[in-house]
Amino acid sequence: MTTKRLLIAAGGGGDAITAAMVHAALHGAAAPALVLTYAWERLVVDPVPGPRRAADFTGTEPVEPGLALVTPDTRPVAPAGSLLPLLAAGLRPRLGLLDPYEGAVGLARQIAAAARWCAADRIDLVDVGGDIVARGDEPTLRSPLGDALAVAACAATGIPTTVYVAGPGLDNEVPLPALVPRLGEPAFALTTEHTEGVLGVFDWHPSEASAMLVAAARGIRGVCGTRDAPAPLVLDEASRGVHRLSLRRALELSALARALEGSTTLDCAEEASRAVCGFSEIERERRRAAHPDGTGASRTPHVMRATPRSAATLRARFAAWEHDTLAEGIEYVTTRRITEELELTPTEARLLLDDLRTGFPVRRSVPLWKLTADRGPGVVAGRRAG
Repeated sequence: MTTKRLLIAAGGGGDAITAAMVHAALHGAAAPALVLTYAWERLVVDPVPGPRRAADFTGTEPVEPGLALVTPDTRPVAPAGSLLPLLAAGLRPRLGLLDPYEGAVGLARQIAAAARWCAADRIDLVDVGGDIVARGDEPTLRSPLGDALAVAACAATGIPTTVYVAGPGLDNEVPLPALVPRLGEPAFALTTEHTEGVLGVFDWHPSEASAMLVAAARGIRGVCGTRDAPAPLVLDEASRGVHRLSLRRALELSALARALEGSTTLDCAEEASRAVCGFSEIERERRRAAHPDGTGASRTPHVMRATPRSAATLRARFAAWEHDTLAEGIEYVTTRRITEELELTPTEARLLLDDLRTGFPVRRSVPLWKLTADRGPGVVAGRRAG
């Protein structure tokens, strides 16, 4: 059996992308690896609240009792949605599915099965942003449950585990001044070389924290506006840093992870989150799914508007929006911010973004978009697009 490195994307979503980059930095992109990740995505991707389990997919590859791999041929069972099959096609490491419905105890069994299949004697647990070391009382904390479950599960396996936090503060969940003393000095920094294997996924993946981490690793510096963050974030040299912690230290920092030790159901995990953090992120998703207009859940523009707007109309709307966004002091934006604030359908997004890639001046600063006061030929600034 070929030994494979075993990594865990602590919170799912963009953490799998970050795990691939951390793997490239630690072991080399070509080294065989398995990344375990949750299928737990935004409602605009998956309208069913909470994480998915193996039974919510067809075409997974069972390789060990309790371990199913996601492949490019895997498909979610409607009405669920998932970007994991696309990630499986776009990332070099293999992807395995984490199912949290049996709590930390069930996750520990899955991780142990993955370690056997990989012939791995240690685990790299990877988080982008830093909510994995949240205390639980941070007012900006939104999604600590998956990370805390992963910490508790790794502890239950007894397998030596190292925690890596990349891009401190980029997820906008734990304020950077609070993170710095918890994380200490960075162990290393990501570079352009470490991003080469993930660049293609940002043409379609909505992860903003991972996109900003990639941008920082590629040398982009400046004020970046995202859809998730209430205030712009500054990309600087520290944004590409990766911090190394022991699993014991992560447990000391995370009251929620300690509360989840021994949990055997996702319902119990939710109760622990309510007790420690004052909320359950799954319950928030249920409310948003039931009342999308009243709670700010992402809309699905392609349902609301069947006829795409013309290229000229989209250019004018973008120019007006760009003018006002620049006035806020923002230099770079994510793809998600453009598509959601301009309420673009998938067809309109392709049309506008292709235009921005090839227009004058070229605005693409992979994986972000650079805003500029130079509109290019035939485009004028106006008021904010409605």
